[in-house]
Formats: sequence, C-alpha cells, structure tokens
Amino acid sequence: MSLIEARGLEKRFSTGSGVAARFFSDDVVHAVDGVDLDIGSGQTMGLVGESGCGKSTLGNLLLRIHDPTAGTVRFDGTEITGLSDRELGPYRSKMQIVFQNPRNSLNPKHTVGKILRKAIRFHDVASGADAASLAERCLEDVGLRPEHTDRYPHEFSGGQQQRIAIARALSVKPEFIVLDEPVSALDVSVQSKILGLIDDLKAEYDLTLLFITHDLNVVRRVCDEVSVMYLGEIVENALTTELFDDPYHPYTQALFDSITLPEPGELDRGGGIQGEIPSPIDPPSGCRFRTRCPMAMPECEEVNPELVERERGATDGARHTACHLYDTAEDGPDEKRAVDRLG
Repeated sequence: MSLIEARGLEKRFSTGSGVAARFFSDDVVHAVDGVDLDIGSGQTMGLVGESGCGKSTLGNLLLRIHDPTAGTVRFDGTEITGLSDRELGPYRSKMQIVFQNPRNSLNPKHTVGKILRKAIRFHDVASGADAASLAERCLEDVGLRPEHTDRYPHEFSGGQQQRIAIARALSVKPEFIVLDEPVSALDVSVQSKILGLIDDLKAEYDLTLLFITHDLNVVRRVCDEVSVMYLGEIVENALTTELFDDPYHPYTQALFDSITLPEPGELDRGGGIQGEIPSPIDPPSGCRFRTRCPMAMPECEEVNPELVERERGATDGARHTACHLYDTAEDGPDEKRAVDRLG
C-alpha cells in the first residue's frame, strides 16, 4: 500500500516580484510538471537527477512546504493538497524533512536539547520531563550522548550536526521523512556512517523515506526503488536492482555513463550527458530530453511521451519509462535493447 501518492503534481514559480510584476509580464519556471509518484509504506524511494531538475521542489510539495500549482497529494489515503494550515497540523509531525546543510537548519542560538524539546512540544508529542527524556533518547539513537543536549550546534562536526538534524526529525515520531541531499556536504567517510545510521533507523522506527540525491552510488546502497527526474518530469521508475542492471531511458543511461569508467580495452564512447540542461522557463517542446538525446527521433519534438508501465520486473516490480523508443518497438523492451542505444 502506498503511504504517499502524488497525481499530476505541478509547481510553477513566477520570476517577477514586487511592483514591477504588476506591469510587466514575468517568466514562469516549470519546476515540477505533471508528476505521478507512489511511495510504498516502509519503502525507501530514491529521487535522482541533475541539479535544478526539480527534486527538492517535489519533496517540498509532498510535505506541503510548497502549495502545488496543480495536482494532488495523498498521505495514507487522505488527500492533503487542499487542507488549511490548521487542518494540516496533525500531519506535520507525521511528515518531516532533513536538509542538506544541517548548519543552516539548526538554530545557532539554542542548545541541542532546546532544539529537540521545542519540536517535541510544538507537535504535542510530549511535555516537561517527558520531552527532555525523549530528546535524550533520540540523541542516543543517532549515536550521540545525553549530555550533548547542553551544547550548541557550532560545537559539533558536520556529521554530528546532521545526526542532530535526524534526531530532531525522529523526535516527533514521523512516518515519512524526506532526506534532501543529507550526505552530499559531508566527507566520504562520514557519509558512510550517516547512510548506515539512516538504514538502521528506518528499520527501528518503521519509516518511509524519500531520498533525494544526485549520487547514484548512494542510491544503489540505500534505496528500494528509484525515480529519475529530468527538467520537472519523472522519466523512469524501477526497482533499484533492475534500474542499475539495465537502465532503459537514454537520460538514465547517460547518468550511469557519467559515473562509469570503460573496462580495460573497451572503447570510451564519451558517455555521460552531453550539452547543457535547458532552462525550466522555456523547456523544449515534446520530449524535454530530446535536445541532448543521441537517439532523438522526429516525433520527440512533437509529442511528450507519457510515463507508462513498460515491463513487469523479475521481482514483480513495475518498470515505468517515458520514451518514444518504446512506443515504436513492437515487441517492447527486448526490441528496444536490440538497438545500439548510445552509438
């Protein structure tokens, strides 16, 4: 059963502001454009793509940090898209976020204990001595000590600060956490420890996670399923093992090529993603990846392919891909794989 369901989710931002916006037509950024996404209860969903593709905006839409321009979000079967701030209150503790840079998300004027106790009391999880006890227990769960409650965020390393941010999210007993590039600002050795911690906490707290990252190696380690995002749209979705074994979409293939070196004696095809990502203010017509795709066809310019199920995986997970190459392959994915995909 899906804990999070998004349908037709869109977010457009105006680039104009102030008095000038009243008199001049301002540009519109297509940050998220018609996204459908399902995250199963207890699942870790990876969301990958280049910087600026809309990953963080999508995460914020799911949490109602941003209000969508169009579309719906359901949490555990209840539509939360149109709820007022008051009506959203009971859901705020169930849905939390851990940001990329913990230094910017922790109040430098408050001790760690006060930061955690404030969140606990705000969400009516506990009060008084119970709130203090819960704060200490959450710190212990992330590998810190109870006496750390009396210290300030600047007294901790970057990895410890991220542990504090995770403890704050856990302290209100959430069901769903968005992890927005939670390890990208950390050293590699620290990254590994935080990823191990997240994996342990997921099982201990029975969490559902959306892991936003540009690092495919991180995705392979922690995620059950992966959605690939390009210029505001989901272009591919599959179980992690199946996506890494055989990526279908040319953009996914290019992402993988950008982190994969050729084997000894194998020709380096100059893989990776070619060209610059188009502006989300004026995205290409048709398939948005066509301006950088080595396999673009005439129909790619005219029609934007839909994200549809192309194959049922070996473990009964569905493979969804938005690409005209599959629309023209009569025999489905096997026919597609017969094509020399990247020259």
